[in-house]
Amino acid sequence: MVIAAILGNLAVAVTKFIAAGMTGSSAMLTEGLHSVSDTGNGVLLLVGLRVSRRPPDTQHPFGHGKELYFYTLLVAMLVFGVGGGISIYEGILHVLRPEPMTHVVANYVVIALAAGFEGASWAVALKGFRRVQAGRSAWQTVRSSKDPTTFAVLFEDSAALIGLAVAAAGIFLADHLRMPVLDGAASIVIGVLLCAVATVLLRETKALLVGEAASPRVIRDVLEAAAADPAVDEIGRVMTMHLGPEEILLNLDVAFEPDLSSAELATAVRRLERAIRRAEPRVRHIFIEAGGAGAGTGNSRDEAGDGPAP
Repeated sequence: MVIAAILGNLAVAVTKFIAAGMTGSSAMLTEGLHSVSDTGNGVLLLVGLRVSRRPPDTQHPFGHGKELYFYTLLVAMLVFGVGGGISIYEGILHVLRPEPMTHVVANYVVIALAAGFEGASWAVALKGFRRVQAGRSAWQTVRSSKDPTTFAVLFEDSAALIGLAVAAAGIFLADHLRMPVLDGAASIVIGVLLCAVATVLLRETKALLVGEAASPRVIRDVLEAAAADPAVDEIGRVMTMHLGPEEILLNLDVAFEPDLSSAELATAVRRLERAIRRAEPRVRHIFIEAGGAGAGTGNSRDEAGDGPAP
């Protein structure tokens, strides 16, 4: 999905810049900058996906999953600053000093080609988004998603298609009404659209980067798996955090039956961890704080399967 977006945006950027150079259209130049920004954003997302899959090391014992959120945050900032900011700036310049366009037909040809490229990339992104939608609304899916790539590419491609429509309208009106200022106005509208998309991306990615909890469904599954264990007497606080789209850290306070021996308690902890991972495989790191008789100060295990901590 991300690679398709990169190739599509690169092809679109080249054609838009050619048209902007031939016609002098501000809206087309803005669209070219937009596509360059989208190409760079796709590369950043691809890098984020690659580095987030690196295994844990001594400096990063929980892995590098949050790298993806960091790179997505960079994408949102670039969309806001480079895509939206420069588009608005270019539009304002053209409004203040409007110049008539030439070879207008070339713009329409490029817009049609760009719509084809962007439409193909958008269809791929939409297919990936629908795989995780699971009957929810688009906004609910975005708010609950822990993988920003599922909606970042779709948002960018949707903004690109809307931007093409705005550019076409601006060019058409500027040409037929002999008002080149409308071409600059179209650039400003495209810039505002990109800033709006970037704001949504920034908001959603920031929540993931600072440590967002797992969904209520995941927490419910964990609680049901823990409550079903015969050695569990009571379940206390449940704390979760996404370390990546497919990696969750869990800290669980559990009061075990008071008559368990130390050996029975250790067996119960291991059994409980296996049950939790069966219920939700994305829970990779489990820390169980054990209360009750024989539990000592607490027990915890990590994802490697080490025994209870003393």
